[in-house]
Amino acid sequence: MLDLQLIRDHPEEIRQALSRRGMAPPVDAVLELDARRRTLLSEVETLKAERNRVSKEIGAAKENASRQARIEEMRALGARIDTLDAEVRQVDGALHELMSTIPNVPDPSVPEGADESANVVLRSAGEPRALDFEPKPHWDLGPALGILDFERGVKITGSRFYVLSGAGARLQRALISWMLDLHIRQGYLEKYPPFMVREQTLFASAQLPKLRENMYRDHEEDLWMVPTAEVPLTGLHIDEILDADRLPLHYTAYTPCFRREKMSAGRDVRGIKRGHQFDKVEMYTFCTPETADQELEQMLRHAEQTCEELGLTHRVKQLCAGDLGFAARKTYDIEVWAPGCGEWLEVSSVSNCGDFQARRAGARYRPGAGARAHYLHTLNGSGLGLPRTLAAVLENNQQADGTVVIPEVVRPWMGGMETILPEGAL
Repeated sequence: MLDLQLIRDHPEEIRQALSRRGMAPPVDAVLELDARRRTLLSEVETLKAERNRVSKEIGAAKENASRQARIEEMRALGARIDTLDAEVRQVDGALHELMSTIPNVPDPSVPEGADESANVVLRSAGEPRALDFEPKPHWDLGPALGILDFERGVKITGSRFYVLSGAGARLQRALISWMLDLHIRQGYLEKYPPFMVREQTLFASAQLPKLRENMYRDHEEDLWMVPTAEVPLTGLHIDEILDADRLPLHYTAYTPCFRREKMSAGRDVRGIKRGHQFDKVEMYTFCTPETADQELEQMLRHAEQTCEELGLTHRVKQLCAGDLGFAARKTYDIEVWAPGCGEWLEVSSVSNCGDFQARRAGARYRPGAGARAHYLHTLNGSGLGLPRTLAAVLENNQQADGTVVIPEVVRPWMGGMETILPEGAL
């Protein structure tokens, strides 16, 4: 949520900043509702002050006739106050709803551009592995190894679902456990949050109202399945005021993620690159405004380290203004090379959201004893997202004989297994 005072004081700057996202923000409508709200509040406060004053006069009046006449006046005044209070609530609701549709303002350092084609590759790390054979994409490699079953996933649930089996299921679990332990070594505190959340929590993380149609919901209990661990991690400090000496707070968490993505058939959705259910390890930071830029660069380094230790060639892209997520003011994407797909696969987005989510969550900090509370700044990043990481690990470590070498760093979580053999091989 943007600061309403910022829109009041700098409406043209907000228009220009959000035009970089390719949108015309409803600044005029916000200002009209805000002016109407303040006018109503002023009138209500004046009438309530008058009612309080007259109430004292009624209490002091000695003549019954005079007292009764003033009481009748106050009944009419009370009715007017009730009408105005109802109108204030209506305008408040409309203003809040409108404000909730306005995305975050891009950071000045974000490149110009309308869509992903204008994203900027900042650097690459590592060289794609030289293969002396034709590499298989994971959608062929996995079934051949007997570790990836698309047909049974569709039979059980439907399209965009699959079943991991044997070493494939274990490798998925090993990658998650290894990533969590790596982030703990990097200084993050592990959390195991609920996988279902309230609507308030989704609003706080800015998933609602924009992404309402993209999420799964239990209508009977009015709970929502998490689309990312970013959501419950944002919710940890809803309506809290933290002491500044506790900051920054670094959290990491694993959750399955559920999204009603509208996907068409084609190259981009083959295999396990996009699905309605997937696993992800998240990094999350609450900090002060002064340290947010530094925290963003640190989180990016931590995500890159995850790729490096897995031996994955990767590159870092900075998203242009038109490709930023709703809550983000600045975002880096990390993509890894998958030789079987012949593609760069996005495995992490690392974003600085400024105070945008914290305003929606009511999450603040107090710089010192007796000081006024300020909104926290929040950052989030995938560390990393599965299953694209799994797809890249399989494709990059495949051998000419159809086997897959397991990355050395995750072997302790695989019971020492070094190689995944084709199904039925000894």
